[in-house]
Amino acid sequence: MGVHSLFLILHLIINYIKMDNAFIDQGIIYLMEFAPRLIGALLILIIGLWLVKFLEKFLSKIFVKNDVDITISKFLITLIKWLLRIFLFIIVISKIGVQTTSFVAMLGAAGLAVGMALQGSLSNFAGGILIIVLKPFKVGDYIQADGVFGTVKEISIFTTKLSTDNNQLAILPNGKLSNENVINYSVYPFRKELLNVEVSYKENIKRVKDILLNLAVEHPQIEQKETPAPNVVVKDLGENGIVLQMQYWCKTSVFWAVHWWMKENIISTFEKENIEIPYAHRQVIITQENKLD
Repeated sequence: MGVHSLFLILHLIINYIKMDNAFIDQGIIYLMEFAPRLIGALLILIIGLWLVKFLEKFLSKIFVKNDVDITISKFLITLIKWLLRIFLFIIVISKIGVQTTSFVAMLGAAGLAVGMALQGSLSNFAGGILIIVLKPFKVGDYIQADGVFGTVKEISIFTTKLSTDNNQLAILPNGKLSNENVINYSVYPFRKELLNVEVSYKENIKRVKDILLNLAVEHPQIEQKETPAPNVVVKDLGENGIVLQMQYWCKTSVFWAVHWWMKENIISTFEKENIEIPYAHRQVIITQENKLD
């Protein structure tokens, strides 16, 4: 290796060191400029998370104090918490220097796409909010909805769960519940029974009415004074007999027990008093024709 080659190698090494030092200097300058923004972003993140947690506890106390339904209070607190976290995240990355315009536009587009994909779920969500706020029924009520009879076991944001009469679980979407007719059998403390009883046309109507009224008076859980007294009326003249209607009031909590007791005792009393309960029947007449050969 000649002297010229040695000088060339030394020159390249010196230039490399100078370039490396320049790169390091630029890195140090960038870090010095970036450090305040990074520290500021970290401070905003820490303070923001603390404020979100504080607001979560504060709202929880407010909802409990004002006796807000626990389902809607939990949902609102969770929704507010995540909205604030997303807002905080945007502020933090903006402080660092990231352009947030495209990021916000991307979030908006994603939200629109998700909303279109979950139209049914959003309908159930809105229905759940209406049910929780307006309270057409509550847990423990016996209702009829969408052709299903049952006791309400749970009301969530998206669905309502009923326990049917034969102990099956029915899950109904809240969107449909909030837009269709719902009959609540438990909302009032007293309930009126309209029980139809059919007897033969040959029976003495006054006697039958007295027997039915005596049954109503006999039962201790049928109201006699506080609500209209028991009554029996002729409702209809049917094809097979006279249709009488028993009308009486009892507490909603014992309605079905009284209902089944009344049906059973009407049958046994009619048998004892020889009162005929009609049933559909046909009379067939057979005629014979003489044919001449």
